[in-house]
Amino acid sequence: MASNPNLTVAVDNTAPKPRPHLDRLIALARAKGAIPVAVAYPCDAGSLQAALQAADAGLIKPLLVGPKERIEAAAAQASLDLGQADIHSTADDPRAAAAQAAALCRDGAAKALMKGSLHSDELLGAAVAKESGLRGGRRASHVFVMDLPGYERPLLMTDCVVNIFPDLMAKRDIAQNAIELGKAIGIQTPRVAVLSAVETVNPAIPGTVDAAALSKMADRGQITGGIVDGPLAYDNAISLRSAQNKGITSEVAGHPDVLLVPSLEAGNMIYKQLVYMADAECAGLVLGMRVPIVLTSRSDSVEARIASCALAVLAS
Repeated sequence: MASNPNLTVAVDNTAPKPRPHLDRLIALARAKGAIPVAVAYPCDAGSLQAALQAADAGLIKPLLVGPKERIEAAAAQASLDLGQADIHSTADDPRAAAAQAAALCRDGAAKALMKGSLHSDELLGAAVAKESGLRGGRRASHVFVMDLPGYERPLLMTDCVVNIFPDLMAKRDIAQNAIELGKAIGIQTPRVAVLSAVETVNPAIPGTVDAAALSKMADRGQITGGIVDGPLAYDNAISLRSAQNKGITSEVAGHPDVLLVPSLEAGNMIYKQLVYMADAECAGLVLGMRVPIVLTSRSDSVEARIASCALAVLAS
């Protein structure tokens, strides 16, 4: 039968794309069992749906913290069933809801904190407040776990969200938080590439000096559980060929598990390029507190929201 040159074949671009690394994390978390999660101020359809979908996936038991009337109205408008969720009613004030959600975590009623329809700084402000009792022994930092098409393992990136211009000791905590998350998701000895613009130490580029110091701190036991090397430029951190071409001998270059960026600005641009130009999907957590914090975004996909909750289960 002759083909018709005028026939147009429709291609379904809406079908879910395979995300093997995030799917594996979700399966691991589901096997570990659902945990109670305090969801702060879930007063719109998106934040409610994220929590309820994670509950449907067998990952969390949502404790919805905020004004009961607004939560129920948002659920009714979006035809969402709140039967599997507990509502802890507060005043119609995002900061009050965030404080109450943090208190549930402090008192052991919840094992993780999740952002609803409030600003990230409102939630983090409540979490780091002295009276919340959630501060840990290290600086809080954010870690993305990325599923990149064609990349053989999950790639962690930190810190693209919380710390704007971290100093050396903050970077030490950022590295340690990422290493511990890496181990929680099954990476036996996470390899951390400390990124800068170049792979040699140059006092005119402060990030290279910090990177070299972090590498030596790992050698001396000030960072534990992983292998840290830097400074590494992005190309020789990711590409073994690039590292070999530049004569770099490293246990990390060419096969990192973690990319530690020099600043939020640099990291934010890299991760968004990977998402919007390389079709990466990513989940993320804030770590370094007594409980993990899920910072969902309105632009997050369903898969990203569920995977972020899975990370909270594995990190809790």
